[in-house]
Amino acid sequence: MRLFPGLSDLFFTLLRKILFLWVRTNVMGASREQLGLDPDRNVCYVLQYSSLSSRLVLEQEILRAELPSSQAPFPAEKGPRRSFFFLYQRAGGLFRRRHSPALTPRIKQITAMALHDPSLDIQIVPVTLFWGRSPDKEKSLFKLLLSDTWSVAGRLQKFLIILVHGRNTYVQFNRPISIQQVVNEFRDNEERATRKLARILRTHFRRVRQAVLGPDLSHRRTLVAELVKTPAVKEAIRETARDKDLPPEKVRAKALKYADEIAASMSIAAIRFLEVVLSWLWNRIYNGVAVNNIEVAQDVAKDYAVVYVPCHRSHIDYLLLSYVLYRNGLMPPHIAAGINLNMPIVGPILRRGGAFFMRRSFKDNPLYATVFNEYMHVMFSRGYSVEYFVEGGRSRTGRTLQPRPGMLSMTVRSYLRDHRKPIVFVPVYIGYEKVMEGRSYLGELRGRKKQKESIFSLAKTARKLTNSFGRVSVNFGDPIRLSQVLDDVHPAWRDEAYDADYRPRWLNQAVETLSDRVAEHINAAVAVNPIGMLATVLLSAQRLAMDERLLIRLMDEFCDLIRSAPYSPYVTYPEGTGRDWVAYGEKMGLITRYNQDLGDIIALEGNNAILMTYYRNNIQHLFALPALIACLFENFSTLKRERVVFLASSVYPYIKSELFLQYPDEAVDPVIEHWIDVLVERQLLTLDGERVCRPADGTEAALRLRALSRFIIQTLERYHISIAILRKYGSGRISARELEEQSTQMAQRMSILFGVNAPEFFDKMLFRNFINNLQANDILTTDENDLLCYTEGLDEVAEDARLVLNLEKRQAIQQVTMLGA
Repeated sequence: MRLFPGLSDLFFTLLRKILFLWVRTNVMGASREQLGLDPDRNVCYVLQYSSLSSRLVLEQEILRAELPSSQAPFPAEKGPRRSFFFLYQRAGGLFRRRHSPALTPRIKQITAMALHDPSLDIQIVPVTLFWGRSPDKEKSLFKLLLSDTWSVAGRLQKFLIILVHGRNTYVQFNRPISIQQVVNEFRDNEERATRKLARILRTHFRRVRQAVLGPDLSHRRTLVAELVKTPAVKEAIRETARDKDLPPEKVRAKALKYADEIAASMSIAAIRFLEVVLSWLWNRIYNGVAVNNIEVAQDVAKDYAVVYVPCHRSHIDYLLLSYVLYRNGLMPPHIAAGINLNMPIVGPILRRGGAFFMRRSFKDNPLYATVFNEYMHVMFSRGYSVEYFVEGGRSRTGRTLQPRPGMLSMTVRSYLRDHRKPIVFVPVYIGYEKVMEGRSYLGELRGRKKQKESIFSLAKTARKLTNSFGRVSVNFGDPIRLSQVLDDVHPAWRDEAYDADYRPRWLNQAVETLSDRVAEHINAAVAVNPIGMLATVLLSAQRLAMDERLLIRLMDEFCDLIRSAPYSPYVTYPEGTGRDWVAYGEKMGLITRYNQDLGDIIALEGNNAILMTYYRNNIQHLFALPALIACLFENFSTLKRERVVFLASSVYPYIKSELFLQYPDEAVDPVIEHWIDVLVERQLLTLDGERVCRPADGTEAALRLRALSRFIIQTLERYHISIAILRKYGSGRISARELEEQSTQMAQRMSILFGVNAPEFFDKMLFRNFINNLQANDILTTDENDLLCYTEGLDEVAEDARLVLNLEKRQAIQQVTMLGA
């Protein structure tokens, strides 16, 4: 601090310009809007440690952002000379500090002035700066010198850090703290007021450092060795040696091998390399990466061990998410990757980027399962951020898949063992306008064997990189606190004792509840894009073709519809209008235009007709309830309002389970009521007292209502196929497995006979889920021979389906079912 009073503005400016001949920065939050600065109040900046280089960087970024200068005089007499101060003063040697840093006198001085003059309400803006961002703590002196870690650098060390990492400097401005709000509680006690301000700033800098650098990591070799020394792994080694009659040393060596196979080896050099490569890659294959609601992750990362749970649509997902987090000032997570990706060249790069590898199945290998469980426990208990896909594999249909319980169960069990570090799940929706693996997904859905990942398959994919894959969105959703889920399922969970092997009776219920919430929160952060809107509307046309003017009107209408009743605050919508989206779809090569004197026709043809179902399915859940209501008027021109609510709520549990809708079964009636009002307001329906009426046939409103109903009709047709097969056989005549198989075959046959171009129409997993839900709702039971039995409740479900499906569809399903007799 002694240097600055005698440092002229000219000399200060000269030093700043010299420094920035070398230094390059990545800055977050440096705008009046992001900071929420009050223009009528003075601003003072605070840096954590006394450093001339940090001071120069601060002023440079303030000037770039056109914020109030830190060089401006402090807005009070007897205060600091400039509008900034350091929290800690420097004291120590050339390489390292000799003792813990002490608070600067400035913080006491500013507190005293605020107490003396209540009108002096200064906005204190904390600014955090990192010269490079290292996620590891190595024993190597060289790496210690070249990393800005949790330790405080000496002068020579700081000089070397700037030389090596100056071109990768990260600066984060944070929302201001009102000095008067801080000191108001201690008007008569200056010492306590000073301690409170220091504590708030100290906690703030620690939280930001936690989010940006992550917790200190042990060296990988140390971590691997420690895993084998844990009580759980030692016990697994003894049991394996005894059961397989092997020497304990040999089994211990195998456990070490497993740990080495699993563990990540995160490297700051690899992360920076990947950042450069991925920046080039995204610019080459995408028209941009839109990041929405990143503040969610930035906020929780300061206090929680974060588990990122994205949807899984492409191999690009994990690279994209790590890139987005790093570019926005967050530590990239450790990523659970399938062992199939641990291939030559690629595997080591992914491992250094944070990937840890897991086998597809732990079955019949308790030693491997124990080592993996202990590795995960280390991750969570030490507060590392982790990423895994709850769906297990990539979705081939564009829908969120049924979550698999494995990783979620490990997370819950680890947290029960040690819940000192709270865990929060951050759902992430990754939306593509054109998924890179789209064509291969079509082949797999048609029965082609899944291609095994290899260097050659990746090289083959790389040939496509000259094409444009549109824009990709990364949306962060509403976080889920694990402690809250456990409170909801078993409020007394904190009172029980847990060890590595203990599985409480309520664990499965907790994991199931958590699974559903994760999937629902992912869908609640969906990104609606032009391709999804094109797919949704064009696929509702009977022959997959539509007059361009009508297509534009319908897209505008239906996008406005979901905007007018937002599914969640985390949903994002496309820019522009239907006309812009048609032009964009044409540019992407996904639609075909036929020029006609009476007006151009837009159509889906060939593989694009099937591929577009993928993008429709991305956003289908947003239209599920209004489309379900529209379906009720396929056969009836008018229904009592209470009947509409009853029928929609009766079908809702099955659609909720399939599309992961966010409304609980018992709370959906008010939502249905609201959608009725929205549809009436938009003239898709009308009211006649207590009756709801569809528009007159032949009107454009009737056409729009019919189009809306087709957004969900295939789902209802699928349900009716299973019910029709059940009733054909009779109660106690067919097993769940046979019903699933026959439903799939009938759906495949119907898709060919009646031109249903939607691969998920005959997805076996969807039939299985529907049958399970019929059992959960006590519509179906099983007898001692595992055959399905039903009561009159099934006839009621069939009657409800008859009311929803039009005559043509009912006859088509009946025809296909009878053909299979």
